[in-house]
Amino acid sequence: MRLRMKGGPYKLRLRSKELSLILIVLVCATILVWTWDRIPILTYSLPSKNQLLQLSPDIKMVPLEPKRHVREDISSLARREVTNNKEEHHVDKIPSTDTAKSSSDFETVPIQKKEESAAKHKHNPKREKTGVINSESSSTEREESNNVILGEKTSEQEEKRVENQACNYAKGKWVIDDRRPLYSGFGCKQWLAPMWACRLMQRQDFAFEKLRWQPKDCEMKEFEESKFFKRMQDKTLAFVGDSLGRQQFQSLMCMITAGKDSSEVLDAGKEYGLVIPPAGKRPNGWAYRFPSNNTTVLYYWSASLCDLEPLKVNDPHTEYAMHLDRPPAFLRQFLHKIDVLVLNTGHHWNRGKLRANRWVMYVGGVSNTNRKIADMGGAKNFTIHSTVKWVHSQLPKHPHLKAFYRSISPRHFVNGDWNTGGSCDNTTPMSIGKEVLQEESSDYSAASAVRGTGVQLLDITSLSQVRDEGHISRFSITATPGAQDCLHWCLPGVPDTWNEILFAQI
Repeated sequence: MRLRMKGGPYKLRLRSKELSLILIVLVCATILVWTWDRIPILTYSLPSKNQLLQLSPDIKMVPLEPKRHVREDISSLARREVTNNKEEHHVDKIPSTDTAKSSSDFETVPIQKKEESAAKHKHNPKREKTGVINSESSSTEREESNNVILGEKTSEQEEKRVENQACNYAKGKWVIDDRRPLYSGFGCKQWLAPMWACRLMQRQDFAFEKLRWQPKDCEMKEFEESKFFKRMQDKTLAFVGDSLGRQQFQSLMCMITAGKDSSEVLDAGKEYGLVIPPAGKRPNGWAYRFPSNNTTVLYYWSASLCDLEPLKVNDPHTEYAMHLDRPPAFLRQFLHKIDVLVLNTGHHWNRGKLRANRWVMYVGGVSNTNRKIADMGGAKNFTIHSTVKWVHSQLPKHPHLKAFYRSISPRHFVNGDWNTGGSCDNTTPMSIGKEVLQEESSDYSAASAVRGTGVQLLDITSLSQVRDEGHISRFSITATPGAQDCLHWCLPGVPDTWNEILFAQI
C-alpha cells in the first residue's frame, strides 16, 4: 500500500508534464499555421506554379490582352458623358416634324456621366495603337497580363463564336484614329458635291475627320476598297431616299475610289431611267459601274419613300398624289436588279415641304381622310411601315437581295430651326458625349417597322447624335445668308461611318 501511495503522485506529476508539452506543441502549431496564412512572405519559398505544372506539347500559354493606355487629346475639351437608353414602346408617340420646338426629328437621347471601362471581347490589334479618348479623370489605366491555358481547338472555337456573334454596331464609342479620314476632303471632286466638301469652305477646325466608331462588344473590320469590290462583284448597291441618302451615296463613292478620279467608271444611269427629264436641271439619281468587278452603285432620290403621281400630267403646276401605301415606282420597276438596298426618309415630313412640293396625301388610291395618318408623324410612320412591309414581301422573289432601312440622321439646330435662326456653332468633337450604351434604337419608328421582317435596321441615329460638330453649319456655300446647315454633314465625316457599318452588315 505504501509503495502504491508513493508511486501515485510521481506518475501524476509525469503525466502532467506530458500533457503540458503536448498542449504547448498544439498552441505553437496553431500560431504557426495562423501566421503562415497571414504573412505572404512566408509563401515565397514555395516553387512557382509553372514549376509544378508541366504543359503538354499541344497546349500553349496565351496571354490575356492587356488594358489599353488612353490619351486625352480632345477629351480635355469635351464633357465626360455617354448616351444612355431612352425607353419608348409606342410608335405613334414619335414627335411631329412640322414643329420647330425641337432641335431633332426624334426624341433627344439623354446623357449620363458614367462610363463602362472594359470590353468583353477582343479588339483588332491594329486599332489598339490608336488613341482612345477616355472620360475618367486619369489618362492611363494599369496593364494586366494574366496568363491562361487554352487548348488550340478551344481557342479557335471561341474566336469563331465571337466573330459570328450578332453585333449591335450602334452601341460603342468614338475614338481618335490618326489614319483617318478614309479619303481627302480636297479630292474626290468627281463624286463629292462642293456644297458638302468642308475642306473647300472657310472652316478651319478638322479634328472631326480623325474620329472612328468603335463598337462595344464586337469587332468591326477596317473598310478596304478591295474587300468591298470582292464582296460586291457582279452586284448592285442602291441608295433610295432623301438628300442624306445622297450624302451616304457620295461618301461611299469616295471611299471605294479612295477619293481619286477614275476614267474607267461608267455612267449606268440610263439603265435605271436616271436621266435629266425635260425642262429639268438634273436627273432623279445617278448610277456608276466599275467594269473590272462589274459592281454598280446608284442613288435614287425619293424624299418621302412613297410613290408620287401627278394628278394632271399635262399641267406643269399640277399637284402630286403622295401614295403613302405604295413604294416608289423606281423600286417596283428595278428591284430585281438590286442586290443591296438601303432605304431612308425623314426630314421632308413637314407641312412646309409638302406645300412647296404640292404633295397631297393619298391612301388606297384616294385622298386621305384619316386624321391619324394626316398628322405628319403618323403619315411618316405609316409610309415607312408600308414600304418596309412591301420590300419584305418581295424577298422570297429575290433571294439574292439584302435590304436595309437606315434610321434617321439627327439634326442639331439650337435656338431655332433652319429658317428661324437655328445654329450649330460647336466645332469641338464629342463635347456632348462620345459613347452610346443603349441597346435599342432612338428611331423608334424605324425599329418597329423592320421588327419581324427580313429588312435589317442600319441604326446610325444615336452614334450621330453625339457628333454635332460634324455638320456644315455656318460654312455652307449654298444656304441663305445668315442660315446654317445643321442637317447635312461635312464629307469626309459621319456618313463614312454609316457606310462602314453597312459594309460590316452586308
